[in-house]
Amino acid sequence: MLNTPQTEVLFEQAVLCHMEGKIPQAQSLYAEVLAISPTHAGALHLLGVTAAQMGDQRKAVELIGKAISLNPENEEFHFNRGLAFHELKEFSAAVSCFEKATGLKQDYCEAYCHRGNALQELYRFEEAVDGYDQAVAIRPDYLEAYYRRGNALQELGRFDEAAASYDQAIAIKPDFAEAFSNRGNALQKLERYEAATESFEKAIAINPGIAQLHYNRANALKKLRRFDAALASYDRAIAIKPDYPEAFNNRGLLLQELNLLDAAIASFDAALAVKDNYHDARLHKSLALLLRGEFAQGWELYESRWQTGKLAAFKRDFRQPLWLGCEPIAGKTILLHSEQGFGDSIQFCRYARSVADLGARVVLEAEVPLAGLFESLAGVSELVARGETLPDFDCHSPLMSLPLAFRTDINSIPCPRPYLKSDPYKMDRWKSRIGAETKPLAGLAWSGNAAHTNDAGRSIPLSRMIRHLPPGLAYVSLQKEVRKDDRETLDSHPNILDFGDELNDFSDTAALCELMDIVISVDTGVAHLGGALGRPTWVLLPFSPDWRWLLDRDDSPWYPSMRLFRQQEPDDWKPVLEMVGRSLMDAYGS
Repeated sequence: MLNTPQTEVLFEQAVLCHMEGKIPQAQSLYAEVLAISPTHAGALHLLGVTAAQMGDQRKAVELIGKAISLNPENEEFHFNRGLAFHELKEFSAAVSCFEKATGLKQDYCEAYCHRGNALQELYRFEEAVDGYDQAVAIRPDYLEAYYRRGNALQELGRFDEAAASYDQAIAIKPDFAEAFSNRGNALQKLERYEAATESFEKAIAINPGIAQLHYNRANALKKLRRFDAALASYDRAIAIKPDYPEAFNNRGLLLQELNLLDAAIASFDAALAVKDNYHDARLHKSLALLLRGEFAQGWELYESRWQTGKLAAFKRDFRQPLWLGCEPIAGKTILLHSEQGFGDSIQFCRYARSVADLGARVVLEAEVPLAGLFESLAGVSELVARGETLPDFDCHSPLMSLPLAFRTDINSIPCPRPYLKSDPYKMDRWKSRIGAETKPLAGLAWSGNAAHTNDAGRSIPLSRMIRHLPPGLAYVSLQKEVRKDDRETLDSHPNILDFGDELNDFSDTAALCELMDIVISVDTGVAHLGGALGRPTWVLLPFSPDWRWLLDRDDSPWYPSMRLFRQQEPDDWKPVLEMVGRSLMDAYGS
């Protein structure tokens, strides 16, 4: 039926009601139009739009689809159908609709922008950025496109470009709190924490009642080591949103950095009270308990590591059951396998003998750089390098679950004596490389893995360390990898022997350590190696140490030959290095 003057009058009335926000009246009038003229494409389209506005996206898709079948060349029809598909989370269909709209209208910047939004939902971020670029090329003041472009660029890890895109959004709308917030997140990824803090503070000035803004600011302040301000910002976030588990968790981590363990544990408990399955908070609580020496509960909670985003990737999914000490294993073959860092493997491989003493045949899987070192480890029947085919076994256990399996407390740590040995052939080789040295030999390790979450807190520039080393000893670098700044220092001090390029694996480092009169190390694999070999080992620890070093003691129950030198204030290495220098003078003279 053709449109009549009557239907057009009704249609105009419907559109007017629609524009005035009188949606039910508009819907009634659109329906009247369609009762008279079922093929009125405009009425079908706008009735579909009202359905979307009332939350019935499926009805919207259906009605606008009918309109498109009558008039496939109308870009608005395709655009609004795309919006409905987007709300239904049918993003591929939404992308198709927006592409049809832009095909019909080359300068349809809104369609390009919404196409980008749908592509983001499909994790097609490169294409999303392209859509936003087309939108802003058509309309240079398109606020939403700049903002969402920044979000897509963040997903791609292009944080500089993301920050610039947020800057363009802010230039258009100076009170755009979300853009300031996301800009701060991008700047944090760039480790520009001062600028990130300023960006969060601008967002807070615009909208001070948003808890996440205070939380983000706190995270940036924590990175800047401005602990009092960070704590206040976490507290503000929690005051606004008392059920904010992430804020409680990160607040707990900050308190732990200050060695306020009771308060840290209470904060982790508060996070868990809000979100019982918050495995990160449970893991952090376990580490605080272990640091406090409360091993029983600490080991149990430490098993939550497998549910965290950070450590879940280390979990091994074997069909054989996990052994945690409850079932007898006499006569069975058990696979012990490493899971995290080299230092962890060195520390906990000691349990192989304890497992063997239960009557089990022990297969140990080790990282390739450790395989040679572990060849003589007591209790191991078969050693397998990671990546090699595993033999048959009946059950398995990660190395760091063995303290739980044996219910280890401070008084029952196994193998207090040296449990690793060096290859005599390699020791002879290194002895010839060092040459006839008349002075006591001190091995040095001043930095660990740069990717470690607390690398800045535990590594020390070599230039700072050597200023405090007395001249009465001969120094040997135990570093396999040397950072650029440290390389320049090392090259300018030829009195420090450096064999880094010749250290093929830990068996080489172990042989070199065996020749040292003393090993001096920050908290890294070399420290564990020196302790496992029974060499006199001095470890330099940050104010908030890793859990295994406990608190308020200068010795380690894990390694009897070890002496611990601790920071007394956060980030203050000077007194530690001065104490090391004096202790070397006392032990070895000038």
